[in-house]
Amino acid sequence: MAHFLNQTNALFRKNLIYHKRHVRSHLKVILFPAVLFILLGVLQSYSNKAKREKIVPVFPDEFPPLLQIPSPQFRAVMTDSMPFSGLPDASCRGTGSCPATVLITGNNRTLGESVAGKMFVDSSEPNSTTDFETIADGIFGTNFSYYTKYSGLLFHIRPQCSAAIPSHFRNFTSQTDVICVEGLNLWHNSSAEINDELFKGFREGNTEGKLNEVLAAYDFLDTSEENFNVNIQFNSTYEDNHLSDEPQLLRIPRAENMVTNAYLQLLRGSATKMVLDFVAEMPIPGGFERPGDISTFLNIVFFTWVILQVFPVILSSLVYEKQRKLRIMMKMHGLGDVPYWMITYSYFLVISLIYMCCYFGFGVLTGLTIFKLNSYGVQCIFYFVFTNLQISMAFLLAAVFSNLKTASVVAYTIVFGTGILAFLLFQPLVDDASFPRGWLILMELYPGFSLYRGLYELSQYARGGFRVGTYGMFWEYLSNINNGMREVLIIMSIEWVVFLIVSYYLDQVISSGSGNRRSLLFFLPNSQRKHLTSLDKPSKQSSESSVQIENNDVSEEREKVEELLEKAHSNYSAICYNLKKMYPGKDGNPDKFAVKGLSLALPRGECFGMLGPNGAGKTTFISMMTGLLEPSSGSAYVEGLNLRTQMNEIYGSMGVCPQHDLLWDTLTGREHLLFYGRLKNLKGAALSQAVEKSLKSFNLCQGGVADRLAKKYSGGMRRRLSVAISLIGDPKVVYMDEPSTGLDPASRKMLWDVVKHAKQDRAIILTSTYLYS
Repeated sequence: MAHFLNQTNALFRKNLIYHKRHVRSHLKVILFPAVLFILLGVLQSYSNKAKREKIVPVFPDEFPPLLQIPSPQFRAVMTDSMPFSGLPDASCRGTGSCPATVLITGNNRTLGESVAGKMFVDSSEPNSTTDFETIADGIFGTNFSYYTKYSGLLFHIRPQCSAAIPSHFRNFTSQTDVICVEGLNLWHNSSAEINDELFKGFREGNTEGKLNEVLAAYDFLDTSEENFNVNIQFNSTYEDNHLSDEPQLLRIPRAENMVTNAYLQLLRGSATKMVLDFVAEMPIPGGFERPGDISTFLNIVFFTWVILQVFPVILSSLVYEKQRKLRIMMKMHGLGDVPYWMITYSYFLVISLIYMCCYFGFGVLTGLTIFKLNSYGVQCIFYFVFTNLQISMAFLLAAVFSNLKTASVVAYTIVFGTGILAFLLFQPLVDDASFPRGWLILMELYPGFSLYRGLYELSQYARGGFRVGTYGMFWEYLSNINNGMREVLIIMSIEWVVFLIVSYYLDQVISSGSGNRRSLLFFLPNSQRKHLTSLDKPSKQSSESSVQIENNDVSEEREKVEELLEKAHSNYSAICYNLKKMYPGKDGNPDKFAVKGLSLALPRGECFGMLGPNGAGKTTFISMMTGLLEPSSGSAYVEGLNLRTQMNEIYGSMGVCPQHDLLWDTLTGREHLLFYGRLKNLKGAALSQAVEKSLKSFNLCQGGVADRLAKKYSGGMRRRLSVAISLIGDPKVVYMDEPSTGLDPASRKMLWDVVKHAKQDRAIILTSTYLYS
């Protein structure tokens, strides 16, 4: 536990310093929503001001007085969840012949049914030249709620119908069919029964999730021959038609005029009538208009892009450490996967939450309804869950990418592609009530579509609340069958955990810059050990076949290794037996051995040098011993630990100076040594002394060099720092791959003096291409 806390502390301090040096770039990302919403606020203010300035008195157009008729496929029919007597069979929907149902009730049934019976009786007979006045004289309706007089399709409501009558309206600009629809009056004993039937006609009110709409409902209350008192119920949801940006109409005047005329004709005869010639908006006085909300005109794509802007940043940062081999460098010096994941995840979570707070806070301050009208609790939970899912998705993709440019291109393609596909493909399916809900849930398994669906629901609820002067989405609305927010939160929460588990698994089994890959079934007990049992013991047959071509010293070393493998070898830091690395041939070429049967026993206190030209296999051998490459065959032990099965334990006891310097450009030499010293469990005074000793030993103290950023170091200074890192913390085994490269003669002599002194209590393996080294 102490080792884990030390590693966590080391990585946390290193990340804090590293990202402190990149504070400007982080501020740019975090303040992006702030700048964006300030711009939106300015546009909102300018838009409202421009509207007030340009409005002049207007005299609106006259519109034909129409009823708002339910579409044929949604008219009320008998169903399992709506078994009200008198409703037609559902088969009428297939032919489009379902009647327009009117529900009636009141204190006097006889009077109520008599009045209702005269509502659909009119003297108009549409013909091929039906005009504006004929529509005003009859009972006509439309299923369009748009703010226009050219509705495209008209319904003539009558007690009985014949075939459709094609008509051409002289005052209109297009050919319009008039379809006859039968009016059906159904008596109910109370307004409670009507309310129950109306509620069950909405998707949220029935188990089938289907619409069963009625034309209107009339409660005649205490209406009598001396008193006319009626309540009219209508479908107000037409006003919140999010499929169109045009203002919507409820068409209530004709419903009121229809029942008034029926009452008058009952008392005074059919000749009595209150004629409703047309309807029109009130004239608009100059300088007045209800200010609009600019967020209702901004597509949800815009908000999707803003929220996803953090994703490429996280993915690029993760892949950067893999491509530069900084991740494996930390791992080779003892940093475990769990501390790395925990600290890295926590850092990105903090950055993402700050970003989302800026996004949300400035959205509220700007006054956009999608932020102000919806419950803050619902929004915070939604953004928090998606923020974690976004980080998990970045870890998942980082497990399969090792090239920064490729990862960045893919990340930004995901960001912009998500918004475009969601708008063009996903949203139309959400708007389509007939599209199976199961397929929507399947599409929402893609995190980008989950985000879009959540924003879509917040936008629609805020838009509806804005229009009627109330609030948007609250927790109780999550139970509505058509509200996708609940399923989105469930999907994202599950994927958050699943993505993290899969990311860790892929990180372990894919060799892409984070270390030697493990078995596909590494999580099963002894699975990897069983697979490697045959490789741990020396093969007598292979030994005999190789004796004929071995030099005497090589043969002696191999026999020594074979003997050590048969008994305890506590005095030896590293033992390799018949270690091979083969690269399969391509395009008909033979297989190529980079390392072919290397056997070596290295005791403590010895410095073993490997001399050879470029391509001799020196770096390949070091890479296998340090976990960068997986051996093709053979076995190796470091401090008694199996290289194949116990690599994570070996990392804590070794130091590495790679062939190419793996350093953070924005950390100083001292900060590098402090970080790697903490990974080796040094702390307090011991850590400070070890760092100072290393800086002095490698001549990195003079002139403030120790506190200079690594990117300002010369090649020789970077090399000396890499060697110093490999020796800090007293590792048991140290690998130095061409440590003297780029050093001047004085620095090279100083290096060998340090190495000679350091080998006293550890084993050192170094490589070089120069004989004098």
